[in-house]
Amino acid sequence: MDTVAARLEYVTERIGRAARLAGRDPAAVQLVVVTKTHPVELVAQVIAAGARHIGENYAEEGFEKQQTLGSQAACVQWHMIGHVQSRKASLVAAHYDYLHSLDTPKLAARLERAAAEAGRILPVLLECNLSGEASKSGFAAWEQARWKDLLPEIEPIVRSPHLQVRGLMTMPPFTEDPEQARPYFRLLRLLRDYLAQHFPQSNWSELSMGMSADFEVAIQEGATWVRVGTAITGPRPSV
Repeated sequence: MDTVAARLEYVTERIGRAARLAGRDPAAVQLVVVTKTHPVELVAQVIAAGARHIGENYAEEGFEKQQTLGSQAACVQWHMIGHVQSRKASLVAAHYDYLHSLDTPKLAARLERAAAEAGRILPVLLECNLSGEASKSGFAAWEQARWKDLLPEIEPIVRSPHLQVRGLMTMPPFTEDPEQARPYFRLLRLLRDYLAQHFPQSNWSELSMGMSADFEVAIQEGATWVRVGTAITGPRPSV
């Protein structure tokens, strides 16, 4: 497992195995390779090894990599998976294929205007905070009894003509035991079903959850996107 290609193949095999054990079609689970803070040379290796979805946490860093990679960047879809500052909305709307981390109505309004100006429709996932941790971004969704309070915030988003809501994303609390993440993955699925009932005009089929340490549990609980970095790219460079 000393090459990016070997690690990518191994993770892809694990995704397929986890899906089959859960009675799911492996093709229903897509891998986003997370390359934040890694040099563009490594991103080029990831793409050359066969990855088709690249995830970045910082809008400008990802855009610069796209510019440097040129035609190679066009071979993949670029996913913004980190927190987006409102002032970066135009960059994301114009240069990313997917946003996993739409976390406020304010950001949604900025993205709607930016996508309209760019003449694009941006697929988005709503990021949900299911743990109540202050360090986590996202719609406050850790109390099921208060999910109804989310509806007025989400309604304008699903009606935005240039944002295409596809589902939800979450990050559970950090733990070394993947099983401790399971309740959060399960809760996200339940929240997705709740929102789908209230906003049937949108497509809520996607769940972005699971990273290097817990993606197999996430797949068991219905993940359709898993965001894997370290298991493929190795440790991030120290700053």
